[in-house]
Amino acid sequence: MTIAMTLSVVVIALICFIGEWLPVDITAIAVMIGLMLLELVTPEEGISGFSNSATITVMAMFILSAGIARTGAIQMVSNLLIRAGGKHLTRQIIAMGAIVGPISAFINNTAVVAIFIPVVETWCRKQSISTSKLLIPLSFTTILGGMITTIGTSTNVLASGLSEQMGYGAFGLFEFSILGIITFVIGTLYLVLLAPRLLPDRKVPSSDGISGCYELKDYVSEIVITPGSGLIGQTLRSSQLQRKFDVDVLELIRNNIHFPQPLADKRLLAGDILLVRGGREDLLKIKDEREIDILPDVQFGQPLLEESLSSGEESIAEVLILSNSNLTGSTLKELRFRQRYNATVLAIRRGEELVRERLGKVSLRFGDLLLVQGPRESFLGLQTSQDLLVIEQRDVETLRRDKIPIAIAICLGVVIVAALDWFPILVSALTGVLLMILTGCLKPGELYGSVRWDIIFLLAGLIPLGIAMDKSGTTQWLADYLVSLQGNLSGYWLLTFFFIITSLLTEILSNNASVVLLLPIAAKVAENLDLNPFAFILAVTFAASNSFLTPIGYQTNTMVYGPGGYRFLDFVRVGLPLNLLMALITPPLIILLYGLE
Repeated sequence: MTIAMTLSVVVIALICFIGEWLPVDITAIAVMIGLMLLELVTPEEGISGFSNSATITVMAMFILSAGIARTGAIQMVSNLLIRAGGKHLTRQIIAMGAIVGPISAFINNTAVVAIFIPVVETWCRKQSISTSKLLIPLSFTTILGGMITTIGTSTNVLASGLSEQMGYGAFGLFEFSILGIITFVIGTLYLVLLAPRLLPDRKVPSSDGISGCYELKDYVSEIVITPGSGLIGQTLRSSQLQRKFDVDVLELIRNNIHFPQPLADKRLLAGDILLVRGGREDLLKIKDEREIDILPDVQFGQPLLEESLSSGEESIAEVLILSNSNLTGSTLKELRFRQRYNATVLAIRRGEELVRERLGKVSLRFGDLLLVQGPRESFLGLQTSQDLLVIEQRDVETLRRDKIPIAIAICLGVVIVAALDWFPILVSALTGVLLMILTGCLKPGELYGSVRWDIIFLLAGLIPLGIAMDKSGTTQWLADYLVSLQGNLSGYWLLTFFFIITSLLTEILSNNASVVLLLPIAAKVAENLDLNPFAFILAVTFAASNSFLTPIGYQTNTMVYGPGGYRFLDFVRVGLPLNLLMALITPPLIILLYGLE
């Protein structure tokens, strides 16, 4: 009876993950609550995911990655990428593999990709090469690099915790580094030799900078309040200017003094200049109804436009809608985006499509890039949101460059202590977090914003599911059933089967969910057949990060989807051969390096 109930929970969880009716972390928490209500786990076991070493270690690694990023250590390396890449696409992919891959072995790959997207765009702009030729290789390189160490991905850390929980022991820091390095090199060679031919030549960055990429010159204008205007004496809110017309007021200029947002309660005077986003048709309507003058084009050419949008305390940046964002399906108007984030959306880029009109009525989708303008402090709020990701190179003055040696020393210390097994990774990572705060590499207020809480809650919610499967005997029952079906299947083909099934499940679920469901079953099957359980654990662990087929299977794929102007099938075209290549080489390498019996 308990096996049937547990399997029912697993099936319902799978349906919810695939259907995506709720964010994956909320689904995981619902699974945890369901297990407790059905008494398949005790309340203590139900909440044990929050205190699990894997969950806490992943949280600590997010914070350490943020400490490195805030000091600008990765940005220093990014300059090396531009120099090393030269002028040739192939050389740039090689340089990216040599630089970005090893960083991803120790730093959260989401942070790495967020920093390197603008670096790649800068290089592509200088060489007049489409960003679609390099951003998928950037994502794939970080995925492959994350498999070099145990702390490279949250999936590796979770697999280590599950292995320890089942009695096979936690992974050492470099437990599977030889395997990871070999698959990384082979995957990088594939990207170097074949990816440039398979990738589309779709989007060349504008030489006019970020506003040029969005063609804002025709949609950002300056209008002057004339002495006879009906707007005089009114506030922007009472004038209904932004509500009645498809325009956004970005800035008010009075006597050469720039007034940034919020402007809703600012009274308008004759001679005021408003910097607005809006189409010519709407501006002409305003001119007729409210008696304003539109300054000639020469007044807001590209240099002045860039200066106006990013002057003083104002800034512009690209913001990405993530695949698990709660904002998807809603419009900017429904979300009250301007009030919520104190920032204005100037344009939306969706693949090759550029949306600049009726922005408030556009339903947001994952992978959408929003060009956002607002006070610089507003971007701090955007950076802490789990629904959005700010893609920008931080200004030099905002980076704590004097802390770079300290941050690097802390991370090296964490790695060395864990590698020498003086303390568990959990202890060394938490110590590193404390040192990041004490030395000023991270401010206390930045601590919580640097954690991907959706990942933490996903892990905490799924770990009890693994406990319930083991406690109820479901794992053993499924393992026995698979053994009975195995027939004359050799150990190699069984290992390959688990690799392939995990890869496929990762594309429709999350990689962490795939590991929780399949790793215990794979280990039990190996035990029942007197095979090496560690080999099967490694197969599931590596396959869970073998996510190259879709833009939604892995977070970094989603991150490059919009900036690269990709279509869904672009990932299939480039990712399917790489998925098959990894499925062909990884099981034999596991057998060669770790043995099957």
